[in-house]
Amino acid sequence: MTTITIQKTRTSEYSAIHVDGHAGFANYGKDIVCAAISVLVINMINSIETLTTEVINVMTNEKTGTIICEFNEHPSKEAVLLVDSMLLGLKEIEHQYGKKYLKLKIEEV
Repeated sequence: MTTITIQKTRTSEYSAIHVDGHAGFANYGKDIVCAAISVLVINMINSIETLTTEVINVMTNEKTGTIICEFNEHPSKEAVLLVDSMLLGLKEIEHQYGKKYLKLKIEEV
């Protein structure tokens, strides 16, 4: 199962996104759920880095399925929109395939 934790501050600003684990829907290379999750998360990171002036820290470990994206400062409107867009897609995956493969969590830090 992939667990995605969205960390928000007390003022509801995004501070970090933590992705952990592989979905386990199918064997490696055929797991459409894991691939969809990866595309959404990686595209969000690439879009923030390319289309905004945001400074983010990104750490990955393909073996464990870990991706961590941390905002250094208050996220811009553009970055917030990109994270919101990613969340929209992830919520749909969670709805379509169930929490057996993807679990979304929002936590205050």
